[in-house]
Amino acid sequence: MKWSNVKLILAREVRDQLRDRRTLFMIAVLPILLYPLLGMSFFQVSQFMREHPTKVYVIGASSALSEGTPLIENEQFAPRLFNTPDKVGLLELHFAPDVLAPGETLDDVVSQAKKRVEQGEFDAAVYFPPSFGEQLRQFREASESQTIHRGDEESAAARNAAIPRIPRPEIIFTTANEKSQITFARLHDVLRRWSDELGKANLSAAGLVPSAARPVELATDDLADATGNAGRGLWAKLLPVMLLLWALTGAFYPAVDLCAGEKERGTLETLLSSPADRSEIVIGKLVTIMLFSMATAILNLISMGFTGWLIVANHPSVGLPSWLSCFWLLLALIPISALFSALCLALAALARSTKEGQYYLMPLMLICMPLAVLPMTPGFELNLGNSLIPVANVVLLLRTLLEGNTLQALRYAVPVVGVTLACCYLAIRWAVDQFNQESVLFRESERLDLGLWLRHVIRDRRPTPTVGVAVSAGILMLLVRFFMAVTMTPPDELSFGFLIRSLVTTQVAVVIVPIVLMTLLFTRNPAKTFLLDRSSWKWTTPLAVLAAIALAVVLHPVIVTVALAVTHLYPMSETAELLSKTIKEAPNLWVLLLFFAVVPAVCEEFAYRGFILSGLRHSGKKWRAIVVTSVFFGVSHFMLQQSLMATLSGMVIGYIAVQSGNLLPGIAYHVVNNGLFVAMTRITPKTIEEWPVLQWFSDGVGQAGYHWTIVITGLLTGVLLLGWFSRLPYQKTNEERLQEAIRRGMEVDDKPLPSTAM
Repeated sequence: MKWSNVKLILAREVRDQLRDRRTLFMIAVLPILLYPLLGMSFFQVSQFMREHPTKVYVIGASSALSEGTPLIENEQFAPRLFNTPDKVGLLELHFAPDVLAPGETLDDVVSQAKKRVEQGEFDAAVYFPPSFGEQLRQFREASESQTIHRGDEESAAARNAAIPRIPRPEIIFTTANEKSQITFARLHDVLRRWSDELGKANLSAAGLVPSAARPVELATDDLADATGNAGRGLWAKLLPVMLLLWALTGAFYPAVDLCAGEKERGTLETLLSSPADRSEIVIGKLVTIMLFSMATAILNLISMGFTGWLIVANHPSVGLPSWLSCFWLLLALIPISALFSALCLALAALARSTKEGQYYLMPLMLICMPLAVLPMTPGFELNLGNSLIPVANVVLLLRTLLEGNTLQALRYAVPVVGVTLACCYLAIRWAVDQFNQESVLFRESERLDLGLWLRHVIRDRRPTPTVGVAVSAGILMLLVRFFMAVTMTPPDELSFGFLIRSLVTTQVAVVIVPIVLMTLLFTRNPAKTFLLDRSSWKWTTPLAVLAAIALAVVLHPVIVTVALAVTHLYPMSETAELLSKTIKEAPNLWVLLLFFAVVPAVCEEFAYRGFILSGLRHSGKKWRAIVVTSVFFGVSHFMLQQSLMATLSGMVIGYIAVQSGNLLPGIAYHVVNNGLFVAMTRITPKTIEEWPVLQWFSDGVGQAGYHWTIVITGLLTGVLLLGWFSRLPYQKTNEERLQEAIRRGMEVDDKPLPSTAM
């Protein structure tokens, strides 16, 4: 890579972007105007934001009257029951008649009140049972009587039983109406204060100090006020999310203009025909997008900070973020902008036009924003497990730093930086790969004709599925699995029979049916699609099956060790533990092996290593096909721990399937791997006593894991077996041969020409 070429491309792209008025408006003008305009709009709208009175229908108001502590005064709630007396008018009382109409019962009145609240005539209703005030008076008299005779311990129980119970007032409201919810909150506060006053009055009447009901008063001391850190929690939640949002937005529009815009202007061909390498072109464009992404984020933060400073000046209780916080934000902006710039550049390379490129912003936002907002959920703290989640780990780290917990943030800075840099590297590699494929850069616009598409699907089917069909199959299975998980409601007491029925139903409805239908619709050679055609049967196939079985056995200690580490990072939920207990209720081991080892292995291998992997190999990248298939396979397991382990195991199975060229070795590995995990659930301390040989592997197999010598031995043996698979001659697809030829040609072009002596 020649950095001089990168500098030339960078200067060219920056100059072109600075000439674009839309880009300058998005980066420089919009941030300066946006937040002051939002602040002005807020102040203008706040003039119209006031509390409006709500209507309350009162049933049995006469029974709620109390001599010493009245609830209602002058047809309104007593002013002392509100925070401030001017709040009295917020509750407009409408009283039900005290005398019932002929043939009308009290239940009819209550039912009618519920209908009127539901229809919106009243926002809420409060119902006091008959003789409510009389029973309050009897309760007070009984309390006074008990206080007079409180020295007589023998009759204490009898006196307690003699105290009448007070009927509870009922508030009628609906959560379907926001105004009704507000009315409920106001009513609840008023009635709670009235109840407190009644309690104090009863204590006074009984000869007790009113404060006896609350003997402890809490004092608070907010350290943020003393240290000048008031409002730090607000900024810690807001600024990291805003930083990611504007870094993504600032990277997207320049990326679309640098790729799709150049396609429309016809200048991309000139750039690609220059002496610059494709990777140099990508790096030059990437740095340009990074600069504009960082500029957009910085200007937005400055504008938001200035507007916030003006607002905070009138609210001394909320402070501004410190200069150290600004430093952490700027430092984190570099990898964030690099990641988003690479993703936007790769997506923009797919677009045929600027209009199409703008459509890709929403999917990217739908993927990134949940990860950015996830750290704002209560209880989501920075730890080793959460520091490995892309995007969310950066937000968590920034939030921890802005909150002032620098030492805790530094403990997990290394995994956060490592994961972020790894994501940046993969995104850049993807962008470079996109620019190396002219079929991606120069796609022609397509018009969808449903009839032509159906005829094309039926008439021009390929022996194996295409890349798009394979990806569609993976997404379809995920959607079907999701809807089945939502609709299948487990019983209150989970049983082994229900577990078996749901497992079989899931395998049939989620895996078998979609794959069979898509195989019949989109392929001409099902045997080749599932790696079971005549060319896949070689003399090495039986050896590959035996090697796969051996590999599953020797790698099992390694997988168990990794699974324990994953469980330590992400503890199992109560549902997962309940499933583990239910599995132990199986009548015998053979039932478990059949339904949890054989059935899932056969169904899932036909779907993932058969249909999806065969289609993804047409992308020309063997390892990309293996990894994407493994990700689909992992995500299909809804439990996070299972998803991570299934993804790792799927890579091994995918490599076995590709190298052997047959589906049976992968099925054999999958069956043995699942079978060993199922067998571990049947191992108990009694089993270890009966089979002392198990103590050679570990003390408590299945709980504490294998001994480290067994793990290392299994890992080394597994590497040797994988090396044997790598030496097998596998059948490459036409696309893989083409990519290999292109790669060899590029390597030849990069070599310097030999000098000739004159």
